[in-house]
Amino acid sequence: MRIGPSLILASRQTLAMTPQLQQAIKLLQFSHLELAAFIQQELEKNPLLAEGSADEGPVSENETPVLEAPADTAEALAAAAPALADADERWTREFADRGGDGAATRNGPRDDAPDALDFVSEKPRSLAAHVLAQIELLFSDLGERRIAIKLAEGLDEAGYCRLEVSAVAEAVGDAAARIEAVWGRLRQIEPAGLFARTLAECLGAQLSERNRLDPAMKALLDNLDLVAAGELGQLRRRCGVDDEDLRDMLAELRTLDPRPGQAFDFEPVQPVAPDLFLRPARDAETGEEGWHIELNTEALPKVLVDRNYHATLIKGTRVKSDRDFVAERFQSANWLVKTLEQRATTILKVAREIVRQQDGFFRHGVSALRPLVLRDIAIATELHESTVSRVTSNKYIATPRGIFELKYFFTSALPARTPGVVVSSESVRSRIRHLVSGENAHQPLSDDRIVDLLKSEGVEIARRTVAKYREAMRIPSSAERRRLGRLGMHRNLPAALPAAHAVHAVAGPAD
Repeated sequence: MRIGPSLILASRQTLAMTPQLQQAIKLLQFSHLELAAFIQQELEKNPLLAEGSADEGPVSENETPVLEAPADTAEALAAAAPALADADERWTREFADRGGDGAATRNGPRDDAPDALDFVSEKPRSLAAHVLAQIELLFSDLGERRIAIKLAEGLDEAGYCRLEVSAVAEAVGDAAARIEAVWGRLRQIEPAGLFARTLAECLGAQLSERNRLDPAMKALLDNLDLVAAGELGQLRRRCGVDDEDLRDMLAELRTLDPRPGQAFDFEPVQPVAPDLFLRPARDAETGEEGWHIELNTEALPKVLVDRNYHATLIKGTRVKSDRDFVAERFQSANWLVKTLEQRATTILKVAREIVRQQDGFFRHGVSALRPLVLRDIAIATELHESTVSRVTSNKYIATPRGIFELKYFFTSALPARTPGVVVSSESVRSRIRHLVSGENAHQPLSDDRIVDLLKSEGVEIARRTVAKYREAMRIPSSAERRRLGRLGMHRNLPAALPAAHAVHAVAGPAD
């Protein structure tokens, strides 16, 4: 037998990741702001693209522009999904084995399994993302949330907000007193000092958090110009302290952070414009109450292929290279239009299924939020999990209960005492917030007591899990809350949503 190098011809089918297909996949996960910027770039590069009008109003799930997906685009995306999902699946499986929210089982994590928070490395978070997440928790009223977002837009890199109350009141059409009230609540956001208007206000917030804002410190903050000038004699007289106390006060002042916003990667806060609208609707035939979903066309850039201009160019072009360029631009324009239509179709399809499966949340609040993972939506919509993940990233839906990112509705499961019944981890977090907010400031609930209360409501949960959830929500321990209560500084976490008064268990068969 002869052994040596040789050439063998063979044919096989493989998926070719063309630039157009990569573009289609990338557009799926774009936010509406990123999509608008991308469309603007394409309009500048491609003379055969024309900007369409977005004056038609919201596009409903029952309207034709987005219901018929172009077959070639849909098939290409469906074929590409498994090839692109290998890394996603490996990460998802590993995270699920460790008890993560992204792909938890119906039965929830075992008590002896490591908690997902143990494995998540904390990545740098932008100031904008941090503030918007806190606003979602602090404000359930849509009017107050709109004011809060407007104030957040005025944050600078250091975390200061120097907007004028009158200007904000005029911009949002609300009373100045309400603006001040919302501003005051925003100053509760950690780290202390955010949303301050002046340096003295920023430092005062940090001293207040430490329970060190006594009259002498207030006087010191009122005279920061003397601190800068080194006028220690005048400072002693105005603060009413001796040399030793003044040295201690100045030393403590140096431990404060005059620029709390720089603890984050700075990114200007962008107003949240929903990609979808959800409204109550009554079925015309059955009379049953349901939901109507429609796309926000203002957040959906519309482009058209200028076929008249294309015909003119083809007729007047003689050089082959020019004709090839026109043909390539025409093909690119058609692909982009089809891809945008497919993107809109897929967003509506996924959102409709999320609303169907989380109907209890929209009717009763976060307490009725049921466990849901990407796989559930993928199976129901016949899409790949990686496609569902991309579609729900950076997409927001405006509902009667507020504006939520689509990913908010994915939450892991915790077991209940009744066989075959589970509760969502998010509803349990909300219940913990409510229990702490209603506790006696001088006799706060311990983690063990919270476990007992949750078990009395039918939720099986370990003390360690309660502690993890509490720490993730930045709720101090019971010992720390007791100390704050003795000082008259017991600060309760606000409820995420007003309807979350008890945990609702939902039926869900174990996988």
